[in-house]
Amino acid sequence: MAKIKITETVLRDAHQSLLATRMPTSDMLPILSEMDKIGFHSLECWGGATFDSCLRFLNEDPWERLRLLKKHLPNTKLQMLFRGQNMLGYRHYADDVVEYFVRKSVENGIDIIRIFDALNDLRNLETAINAAKKEGAHTQVAISFTTGDVFTDEYYVKYAKQVEAAGADSICIKDMAALLTPYRTESLVKALKAATDLPIQLHTHTTSGLASMCLLKGIEAGADIIDTAMSPLALGTSHAPTESMVAALQGTEYDTGIDLATVCGLRPYFMDLRDKYIESGLIDPKMLAADAKTLIYQVPGGMLSNLLSQLKQAGKEDKLTEVLEEVPRVREDAGFPPLVTPSSQIVGTQAVFNVIMGERYKTVTKEFKGIIRGEYGQTPVPIDPEFRKKIIGDEKAIDCRPADLLAPELDKLKEECAEWIQQEEDVLSYAQFGQVAVKFFEKRRDQMVGLDGVHGNAEKQIHPV
Repeated sequence: MAKIKITETVLRDAHQSLLATRMPTSDMLPILSEMDKIGFHSLECWGGATFDSCLRFLNEDPWERLRLLKKHLPNTKLQMLFRGQNMLGYRHYADDVVEYFVRKSVENGIDIIRIFDALNDLRNLETAINAAKKEGAHTQVAISFTTGDVFTDEYYVKYAKQVEAAGADSICIKDMAALLTPYRTESLVKALKAATDLPIQLHTHTTSGLASMCLLKGIEAGADIIDTAMSPLALGTSHAPTESMVAALQGTEYDTGIDLATVCGLRPYFMDLRDKYIESGLIDPKMLAADAKTLIYQVPGGMLSNLLSQLKQAGKEDKLTEVLEEVPRVREDAGFPPLVTPSSQIVGTQAVFNVIMGERYKTVTKEFKGIIRGEYGQTPVPIDPEFRKKIIGDEKAIDCRPADLLAPELDKLKEECAEWIQQEEDVLSYAQFGQVAVKFFEKRRDQMVGLDGVHGNAEKQIHPV
């Protein structure tokens, strides 16, 4: 009987980390039937930035992607990443929208919902947890891992107990910035296993070069499930290679039960994709090398690739080191938020402005003002009152659960996008991505007109993949 379970990330976080979430559904479909035979605990394949990328860059309906994945993976649980009250967008949404999104995610094929909050503010998770439980999904709550004086094992144990009391089915240590070291992993997993009866899943990245060692020490300390990625899209800012971890555990008390030869049979397909992405420029070879400086900069892989992309577009690629050095300073000013979406984008973008403008906080983004004001919840460390006043002026700080200030908005959103609705889920695409979703809806409608000459004929709709 297998002791360690594996969540394969190649269909979501691996390509989010290495190629800014640009893998189209058409590159997934040919290999799905073979992946379905492996015996993975789950395939993490949806949520995170996939939704945004489908609509903004790939001209795909993310809901249709999910339905296709479910159709071709009948024997494997599908898993998504869900940002609590942010859902998959970049602001807090009213409870009725969060509940509707969870319902539609499960209806369309999601089995496991990994829910997290960028600030580890449990108040921002409760609605999503309750909704996932109601819909019968496995409800996993992720603890956003970061480092700093306040982030002791005791801090995480306290949070884990709150998570367990809130109704979670399992807990994930989410080390999105690759800040775990092997012995810190051992200490943290042991502490969590002693404090809770819930299964513990371990998620880390190879950005610093330590992931495989962290996973092994975590397993020895009692972790139940690990996240890995097929080797061609592993390493660098991605994850530890799936095949390597299967081999490392083979024949031990931690044996995964996955046949090494069979899982290695998937490698050639993903190797061809890797070659294609490198040739097209989607994968920057710089992202494939380990860099232990990430332990200093504390920047997640996906954030790193996006920062590099932004600086390239601005013709400021030579400023990357300066931006990375500015990130921890901005993070300290902002109350030490763990760097994960959306706080990673907020802190990262502000760091870019601070460097490019040549003066710290000469230009302050709306989102950075929001995190300082309390619009995203309570930061792990209180923000200095003088700094807060500098950033938000005389605006009133928010101390309550931010969503308590939001009126129900689902009906209003439905009205706003009524002319574009072809499926019930479209309102959720619109809710999160507004005009980006509208542009996608327009393209979809134009394609249908070209196909059958009937404007808005939903029955004959062809979803681009």
